[in-house]
Amino acid sequence: MNRSVKQIHFEKKILKRLSGKSKDIMDYIIADQELQILQDYANIVSIKRLGYNDHGPVHMRKAALNAILMFDLLKQAKIKLNLEKEHIGSSEDSKIAILIAAMIHDIGMTVSREGHEYMSVNLAIPFIERILGKFYTKDISKKVIMKSMVIECIFGHMATQAIHSLEAGLVLIGDGCDMEQGRSRISTILSEQPRVGDIHRYSSTGIDKVNIIQGDKKPIQIKVDMSESVGFFQVEEVLFPKISSSPVKKYIELHAGVKNKEIKKYL
Repeated sequence: MNRSVKQIHFEKKILKRLSGKSKDIMDYIIADQELQILQDYANIVSIKRLGYNDHGPVHMRKAALNAILMFDLLKQAKIKLNLEKEHIGSSEDSKIAILIAAMIHDIGMTVSREGHEYMSVNLAIPFIERILGKFYTKDISKKVIMKSMVIECIFGHMATQAIHSLEAGLVLIGDGCDMEQGRSRISTILSEQPRVGDIHRYSSTGIDKVNIIQGDKKPIQIKVDMSESVGFFQVEEVLFPKISSSPVKKYIELHAGVKNKEIKKYL
């Protein structure tokens, strides 16, 4: 398998935050050649064919890392996610559902940009069944519930459909937080003439860093550092609507600003 340096970098960062079953599952996902091919092809369609931002293996790993960072901050604040709160799973099960979903949420880009969340669900089902079939062999009830949870997380990542679990809410926001300038680098280089997705690409170039840290008054603070004000498009038209659609919203502080200028506090 041809894994890029950036892809391996984010895999290592994710693995540092995992242990036990979740770490074993991440290793299993990384080793899945069929999934790697789909993720690589998602980028060919997104960047080369359609002129959009990265939707491939690096993006999916960044979305997973973002979601895991927020999961850990909620756990640190002793907030239980739905599987644990509803007594149908453990905190580890929630983390695993988030991880699996985030790592495969954009494979539907191999088919179409329009409605790709639906395509992702269809393409993801064999992978979900393969993973859960290997790591949840002793509890059929939990395996069935986990499958539905992972599907909800994938289905809801575009904020086009209502979601009702904190797990799905974290995947939604984790996806939205991947908007730093590196995400648009390749498509900007390849662009020869204006295209529909240009505002997403050029607004990303104004964002230096998205920081996910402990909040001042809430468990999670998302702080977006920008070099240019064009980055506000990403914050206000992409990230903020995703946070507003997420059941995790009540636990989020959102701040954004251009270097050496006033910071805007959205939440």
